[in-house]
Amino acid sequence: MVELQERTLGQWLEHWAATTPDKEYLVYSDRNLRFTWKQFNERVDRMAKGMLAIGIGHGTHVGVWATNVPDWLTFLFAGAKIGAVLVTINTNYKQNELEYLVENADIHTMCITDGVFDGSYIDMVYTMLPELKTSQRGYVKSARFPKLKNVVYIGQEKFRGMYNTPELLLLGENIADDVLDDAKAKVSCHDVVNMQYTSGTTGFPKGVMLTHYNITNNGLLTGEHMKFTADDKLCCCVPLFHCFGVVLASMNVLTHGCTQVMVEKFDPLVVLASVHKERCTALYGVPTMFIAELNHPMFSMFDLSSLRTGIMAGSLCPVELMKQVDKKLGMRITSVYGLTETSPGMTHSRIDDPEEVRYTTVGHEYEFTEVRVIDPETGEECPVGVQGEMCNRGYNTMKGYYHNPEATAEVIDKNGFLHSGDLGIKDENGNYRITGRIKDMIIRGGENIYPRELEEFLYHLPGVKDVQVAAVPSKKYGEEVGAFIIQHEGSHLTEEEVRDFCRGKIARHKIPKYIFFVDTFPMTGSGKIQKFKLKDLSLKLLKEQGITPV
Repeated sequence: MVELQERTLGQWLEHWAATTPDKEYLVYSDRNLRFTWKQFNERVDRMAKGMLAIGIGHGTHVGVWATNVPDWLTFLFAGAKIGAVLVTINTNYKQNELEYLVENADIHTMCITDGVFDGSYIDMVYTMLPELKTSQRGYVKSARFPKLKNVVYIGQEKFRGMYNTPELLLLGENIADDVLDDAKAKVSCHDVVNMQYTSGTTGFPKGVMLTHYNITNNGLLTGEHMKFTADDKLCCCVPLFHCFGVVLASMNVLTHGCTQVMVEKFDPLVVLASVHKERCTALYGVPTMFIAELNHPMFSMFDLSSLRTGIMAGSLCPVELMKQVDKKLGMRITSVYGLTETSPGMTHSRIDDPEEVRYTTVGHEYEFTEVRVIDPETGEECPVGVQGEMCNRGYNTMKGYYHNPEATAEVIDKNGFLHSGDLGIKDENGNYRITGRIKDMIIRGGENIYPRELEEFLYHLPGVKDVQVAAVPSKKYGEEVGAFIIQHEGSHLTEEEVRDFCRGKIARHKIPKYIFFVDTFPMTGSGKIQKFKLKDLSLKLLKEQGITPV
């Protein structure tokens, strides 16, 4: 049986660089960029020296604001080797969110790219730090951000006041090997190595402190559940700033010595082409990603027969979609449940589990953890089949929220159980079903309605590509049921057809009063659907239709 390991990220990397130096570790198939374990480890050591040269050391916070560019992982491992903490920054962040995080996380060095979508990271950093344009590199002085000393541009281009990566690597040549060795020797597997800010679907984001021990072991066990070996090739198209990418994908690869085929920014065509070209054996994604891949007009042109397994996670996974992935991609899909605070995996369906378990549950708990369904009112463990809050205790529990002991105490109880805020049920076989979030529950005239139940039901309606259910304010009942539906191309469902599908099959109070046909859902940068924004969207759409909620 696999045991928990006490290696740091750097020690894992050096293990494979010595054991399988010429094996491919990191591949970007769309640009034919390839690193062996040895090549990557050498680049990481050069980067670590460069980081030491600009004042980064044990405990220093280094922010990375970028899509899955090749040097994202270089900065992670280089920082890990010298005891620095990599702070992930959501690629969707705008000015206020950026400034909040930089201040809250005590960022010492910011590593950025040009930007994505509709925002320039360069412009936002200059707006945040106007002093940068007149400061010597490495000596920026900001009254508001006194801890921030460096900005590094990830790439060849030069910007006023910023280092770029070639310059950082060049600076590292002035650092002796024994200085790097001394820094490495001070790093413990129980040091914080990665700090991720919760997606902020409610309230202000909080910095979740995760250790080498937390994330490497979660990756190790995740891979064991899917029978990973060094021969596997994992296609990773989920963002590295999220636990799904940096732990379930990257730490899985790190602890099993296999190959990570990276997609810089999700594009279903690039994913399909990468799997085809590299003969990937595993594929990860959130439900919306798999939907985009399965429905791509060029889907049938690619040979995906190399796929054998993967993970669908990040949000609740529709049963019908899981079935389609198994059938059309020819792989045994699994589902991980957890949250950033649990590194992230709490439960995982195994590759050998029967279809019923893999499709309708999130499996059973990770080894070396305790998962309980706890009654939110009494604090007692719920019997089998009774709904309660999913709670976790074990090696995967975060070290805490950064500089926020009050918030930490709110989620980790006196017995050491971390409370997820999610509702779930444990069945007689020890597998768990997630039934929704406590705060997602719709209360209509005293009746509790759980969105997950209705989403699974509506997914069976022909023409429905994806669906989310959320509360719509009601003067009469407090809340009514709203269904937000994305249709398949060519489908022309009407509101009445949706209600007709429901009548006689579900309780009357569960039938959506409001039905909205939309093109997209409001999402976080990590692919999670922001349920709380659906309520505001419903009011906006109703107002446009001249309808006043009753």
